[in-house]
Amino acid sequence: MLFTKLIPNVFYIDIQEGIDLFVNCLDFKISYNDLQSAAPCCVVEKDNLAFFLHENEEYALKDRPEFRLHTPDINAVYTKVKASHPQYLHPNLNKPTLRPWGATEFALKDATNVCIIIQQW
Repeated sequence: MLFTKLIPNVFYIDIQEGIDLFVNCLDFKISYNDLQSAAPCCVVEKDNLAFFLHENEEYALKDRPEFRLHTPDINAVYTKVKASHPQYLHPNLNKPTLRPWGATEFALKDATNVCIIIQQW
């Protein structure tokens, strides 16, 4: 078997929250757009990463995921996010920090509690 990409679903009450985090803050691009439908959704992609964003209140209330994104230059990502979207910096890990397991990490959290940990090994 060969698998080439993992594309997790992320549910929002208002999909614009997800678009702001992934597209406006993290520079993902919308590669599939069904935002005008009765059940708005889109796929956002950057490099070889993808997320399937859905507007679905029932599932958004049940599931607030946490993802880890690896980068070879955590300081560049941190500098960009801090300058453009500081409101997303997680209060518990709001700057690059060396963790006991050897990764340097900082975290983002949107208003809906979707959490993205940026890490560099």
